[in-house]
Amino acid sequence: MDFLYLHDMKRLVILTGAGMSAESGIKTFRDSGGLWEQYPVEEVASIDGWYRNPDLVQRFYNERRRQLGTVEPNAGHKGLAALEKVFDVDIITQNVDNLHERAGSTRVLHLHGLLTQARSSKNPAAKTEIGYRDILPGEKAADGSPLRPNIVWFGEAMPAMERAADIASYADIFAVIGTSLNVYPAAGIIHYVPTSTKVFLIDPKPVQVHSGHRVVYINEGAGMGVALLAEMLEEYLQ
Repeated sequence: MDFLYLHDMKRLVILTGAGMSAESGIKTFRDSGGLWEQYPVEEVASIDGWYRNPDLVQRFYNERRRQLGTVEPNAGHKGLAALEKVFDVDIITQNVDNLHERAGSTRVLHLHGLLTQARSSKNPAAKTEIGYRDILPGEKAADGSPLRPNIVWFGEAMPAMERAADIASYADIFAVIGTSLNVYPAAGIIHYVPTSTKVFLIDPKPVQVHSGHRVVYINEGAGMGVALLAEMLEEYLQ
């Protein structure tokens, strides 16, 4: 597809959720057959669960990390990366995979952390890249505290939220892909988007946006949905 070349690129901000990566084979959490049916959220994705049973939590994220090493970015991820040729693109993602980066997106803000990183249990800023390997039983961070996944769990602060709100507030165009907008605080990001900004929502299931924005709904999965979004944005620029 040939876009018009723009000297002053429009700022495109994209919020992605689990549906963004579903076509890559990564299980979603809330859908039927999703991970929360196999693993109670309070046991594997809360700070209390970590204190109760760190071995279970490590095993859960070790499995997620191993699986991530076996999958590839889908057409949706690649389509978003291609949009950087004509837009000033920021991606804010609720996902803890690295598929946006592997597809070529250069500005990705992870609200909930990143599977391929571990961190100190004492200091959230003390992160280390571990790729797709397991965190071993009893493994320690440099400060001597237990090494844990660099994941923001329920019951913990979300340090990237302030940055996400700032990014959203400058959006000329805002797109939501593969998230129900039901989980706060991430779902509240759309309320920082100027009301004059055009909003697109890509999801095969009905999602209601209660924000006062004019929303264009694209009822498709990530791959087809991003392709349709790109076509609509081409018309938008002309």
